[in-house]
Amino acid sequence: MIEQNKNFKNLKNFLKSPLSTHTDLHIDFTSNYINTTGTTSLGIALANCTNLSTLELNLLWNQVGANGASSLGSSLANCINLSNLTLNLSYNQIGANGAQGLSSELANCLNLSNLILDLSYNEIGHKGTSYLGSALAKYINLSNLTLDLRWNKIGAKGASGLGSGLGNCANLINLKLYLCLLNSQSPLDIYIILPLK
Repeated sequence: MIEQNKNFKNLKNFLKSPLSTHTDLHIDFTSNYINTTGTTSLGIALANCTNLSTLELNLLWNQVGANGASSLGSSLANCINLSNLTLNLSYNQIGANGAQGLSSELANCLNLSNLILDLSYNEIGHKGTSYLGSALAKYINLSNLTLDLRWNKIGAKGASGLGSGLGNCANLINLKLYLCLLNSQSPLDIYIILPLK
């Protein structure tokens, strides 16, 4: 029996659920002290959600780290039917390596058309932002993208790398981009919302 819509706020309950029956998952593990090991367990479970088409995963304020982010991306790449993904990894210290691992693995989600990705407050820097831009160029079916990179010290290099990658997203129609530029006076939040075609 296929489970259409399921909500989880506890990792143990999700791990005990009939994974292969989920098509539409809403998982909110905000401030659940999930570390790399917990993220790996979560990822293994998600990889077994073979019918999953829509996933909203909120891991705000956890301890995912770089290895956890990469592992999560690798697991999600096994969800071959995934077309809609909302992933909040804000405040998880994933750094540049985590941004690279996550974004390069998600490029293997060939059916992904709608992506909302929140990597704010993760110290990904200009390198992580450039890695992300390069990876996004490989998301062949991506048509709608919302990307939150505020408070990551991406700088001009990172913005340039991200722009280059986004410029190669052939099927991208709508883009919402949230950035924060720091100057000597005060931070400046920038919101860009573009219909691209």
